[in-house]
Amino acid sequence: MSTDFAPAIEQAIRLGQRFALTARHYDETGDFPFANFDALYEAGLLGLVTATEHGGLGGGLTEALAVISAVARGEPSTALVLAMHYNQHYSLRISGKWPAHLVERVTKANREGVALLNAAQVEPRVGSPSHGSLPETVARKVGNQWRISGHKTYATGIPLLKWVSVLAVTDEPEPRLGSFLVPTDSDGIRVEKTWNATGMRATNSDDLILDDVAIPLEDVVDIAPANEGLKRDERQGAWYFSLVPAIYDGAAQGARDWLIEFTTTRAPASLGAPLSTVPRIQDGLGQIEVWLTTNRRLLRSIAEDFDSGRPFGPDAAAVKHVVIENAIAATTLALDLGGNPGISRDNPLERHHRDALSGKAHAPQNNLVRTILAKAALGRHAAAGNAPVEPVPVRPRQIPRLAVVGNS
Repeated sequence: MSTDFAPAIEQAIRLGQRFALTARHYDETGDFPFANFDALYEAGLLGLVTATEHGGLGGGLTEALAVISAVARGEPSTALVLAMHYNQHYSLRISGKWPAHLVERVTKANREGVALLNAAQVEPRVGSPSHGSLPETVARKVGNQWRISGHKTYATGIPLLKWVSVLAVTDEPEPRLGSFLVPTDSDGIRVEKTWNATGMRATNSDDLILDDVAIPLEDVVDIAPANEGLKRDERQGAWYFSLVPAIYDGAAQGARDWLIEFTTTRAPASLGAPLSTVPRIQDGLGQIEVWLTTNRRLLRSIAEDFDSGRPFGPDAAAVKHVVIENAIAATTLALDLGGNPGISRDNPLERHHRDALSGKAHAPQNNLVRTILAKAALGRHAAAGNAPVEPVPVRPRQIPRLAVVGNS
């Protein structure tokens, strides 16, 4: 019997509306939104994509997308941390790469309280592993433990993470690359406050310093020869390529919502009618709707293809590219239409714009996405073998003979 996810999605919509009421506070202070995650846990949403046998709801990408979109419309920083949690928990559920004891440990904590999980892969000198370089973080085998030392950047949600999946290389004669599950309360872990971004300020994506942190030898996921590089599940990549842009699309929806409220209630004396009656405003709102409608349809199509098992190739990467660009375009136009009130920090529009701009920071960047798409197109061309195509024969036009009607 299939699960009815409508109540969970309705909960997410209501929570997104609540989160919007305190979003300005978290943006101005940079505080982490602990209370939001308490509310998500109480609503059962931290277990949305966790397997039912482990106490979760067993949701797929379609359901995760709906929840992330609803939360992001109210407070995108909360949505980003939640999206990373979902991505890890779905991998834990279906990849087959997580040892059974780690699956049990992580899902048990997720049932019992707020126990967030995220990966730490990016480094100050190496950058993102999407560029192909191995990390400088090293795991040394000492007795029955791994001893891990390194420096990770952009540890999103670090104030509330219970574990971090740390990408590291072993110091063995034949090095191996793997993800090591590190509890954040381990000795030797230090958080360096570095997150001072223009937007998405409440994510607290600070640096994580690991100094000889010890974990058991068996607490490692998907370890393989380092010379094989980081292997990613192309299909599961749809989660990242859908949920991440959905966050910035949510910010753009928030911008659209404010602009509609503003233009329908603001009636300058010189106009004698609401701003929403002005043709230029209507045209601009229409253009924003075009971008947001395109985003909604694209994101939904990838989620439905994934959940149905249909192939989508590199389309998911293209969707990330388009959705984030559309979100930025929509908030930029909203600022133009909002005038001076739009850029006032007393109103949320300029915050929505700053949050949307942050979408550009997520790897792979657009130039790399375009390279991926170009190589895929060239690969399809090569696979076709360039076989000659037989033309359709061209036949002379047949002109019907007309009967001549004359005088008899």
